[in-house]
Amino acid sequence: MEDQYLDAFIRESEEEITKLNNSLLELESDPSSREAMDQIFRTAHTLKGNFGAMGFEAASDLAHAMEDLLDEMREDNLEVTPDVMDLIFAGVDQIEAIVNEIEEHGESTTDTSETVDQLRTVLEEGTGSVDTESTSETGTSRGHETDLSGIEVDDDAADSQVIYASVDLGDSDMPGVDAMFVLESIEEVFDILDADPEREEIENGSYDDTFGLALDADDTGAVEDELAALGRVEDAIVENVTDEILDNGGSVSVSGSADEHEVDEIKSVRVDVDQLDDLHGLVEQLVTSRIKLRRAVEEDNLDSASDTLNELDKITANLQNTVMDMRLIPLKKVVGKFPRMVRDLSRELGKEVNFEIEGEEIELDRTILTEISDPLMHIIRNSLDHGIEAPEERAEAGKPREGQVTLRASRQRDHVTIEVADDGAGLNVEDLEQTAIERNVRSPEELETMDDSDIYDLVFHPGFSTAEEVTGTSGRGVGMDVVHDTVTQLDGSVDVDSTPGQGTTVSLRLPVTMAIVKVLFVQVGDEEYGIPIKNVDEITGADEVKHVNGQEVIKHNDEIYPVIELDERFDVPRRATADGGTAGGEMLVRIRESERQVALRCDAVNSQEEVVVKPLEGLLSGTPGLSGTAVLGDGNIVHILDVVTL
Repeated sequence: MEDQYLDAFIRESEEEITKLNNSLLELESDPSSREAMDQIFRTAHTLKGNFGAMGFEAASDLAHAMEDLLDEMREDNLEVTPDVMDLIFAGVDQIEAIVNEIEEHGESTTDTSETVDQLRTVLEEGTGSVDTESTSETGTSRGHETDLSGIEVDDDAADSQVIYASVDLGDSDMPGVDAMFVLESIEEVFDILDADPEREEIENGSYDDTFGLALDADDTGAVEDELAALGRVEDAIVENVTDEILDNGGSVSVSGSADEHEVDEIKSVRVDVDQLDDLHGLVEQLVTSRIKLRRAVEEDNLDSASDTLNELDKITANLQNTVMDMRLIPLKKVVGKFPRMVRDLSRELGKEVNFEIEGEEIELDRTILTEISDPLMHIIRNSLDHGIEAPEERAEAGKPREGQVTLRASRQRDHVTIEVADDGAGLNVEDLEQTAIERNVRSPEELETMDDSDIYDLVFHPGFSTAEEVTGTSGRGVGMDVVHDTVTQLDGSVDVDSTPGQGTTVSLRLPVTMAIVKVLFVQVGDEEYGIPIKNVDEITGADEVKHVNGQEVIKHNDEIYPVIELDERFDVPRRATADGGTAGGEMLVRIRESERQVALRCDAVNSQEEVVVKPLEGLLSGTPGLSGTAVLGDGNIVHILDVVTL
């Protein structure tokens, strides 16, 4: 099967699944909605046809059974009940798992017969026949109680997360031998942290029907895929048990329920034909200008070469704008999966939540949109877990039993603001201050000088959390430090506003396109660094530096600006002078007060230039004082400074 057709099939299937989930949520909210029902039926029909055309019969059979059930509901022959909706949602989850499997392996080994049988039974016997114990998605923990008493894992044993797998090998003639092969295969991919019963007993075949494994893995999906590929495994239930297994003092990162609602990297964009025509026209102009420039150089005609370079400047600027526009994708590409996530988490938490999205047509660069998907999920999960109160608690406070969470986006010129607002309990300033003192984030004296807005922003400090206990929903440390790091690396900002008893709003301000910024290049020893021009207020000589309490400072408009020595901060030796001493410290770059009240000391200020800033990745990600790198015209790589975290 050609990759281009398979890729198109996968992308369309992902869109149809999101559409189906949201239409099902609309129907669950209003069972009388004919429009929602018709949309659901059409989407299920499309999925059935697409799976069949591509030869994925198991998925096609499942979509067909769902289509038949939905048709009966559309004809009012079957009631829309919560149990039936759970069964249909479980079917959608299995279809999504199949699509993910096809994308990774080119085929699917998932057995859909059990879900198809359940759907057919409901069709024949009515809504009373729904098996509520088995409507949970296969491979997740919903509706399943797990006995972890036989599992012990040290806090520092796992690098990623603790994923528990209950493995069933079915009717095996050699249970010990089969189990040994399964364990060895799993161990090639994941570290086995513990087993129940003990591994020796499992390999001797001394286990009843199933055995349990605690694995060090990134997420449940990775474990599910590995087990599904093992022919000896008949069935497995996989779940994230990090919080249940480890003490709160552990260092393992947690995403909990998020594993079931991952937003994948955006791998395709839809391009308007007019944009393609514009791109083609610009390429033609580039070819023409290239020929003219080469001829001018060969003829040593500098005037003609200069004119052609000016033409190239205009062409490349237009080309840059056209390509940037082609990379813009509507926000709904990411947030389209959030309503289903909110529905599932609300049910897990026993809360009633109405979730609304405003401005989902607002467009952002593909890379930015992919990067902010996880931060947005963190924020929404926090709203559900720590913001929105239980229905009874809300009723006692005179609030509606149903909480409200709203994600809204708006555009202001070259930036987009995304807000997640809830009408929950809000943040308590006194609790935040107490936590900041207990965790040595701020001293009592520092807190006295901070206003409420600054205190709310303390939630972005690594590990800062006012939650009495860490839950699988919001994750260890709430993850707001991850939100802050991701957004700032994208040259954006994040802010928190809250009113106790009334709710909390988290605001993300992001650039529309990837950062092409004008930077000021400064010399530090033999190294060159870039400072975004928008952060610079003034460039002065170093002769105004004074010493106050042992700290070098400068004064501007009666305000004191501490001096940061860039050579010391980045451990860069200063240039040597002819007499054997060191040169440097000759220039100060004063940063805008709105960003940070400091001045940066460097050897020299070189030039200004527009550059494309690439966020730091891998081990360098989150390095204090650095926001990214830029490749210059001569091929050299320059680090771009983050003045806030220096």
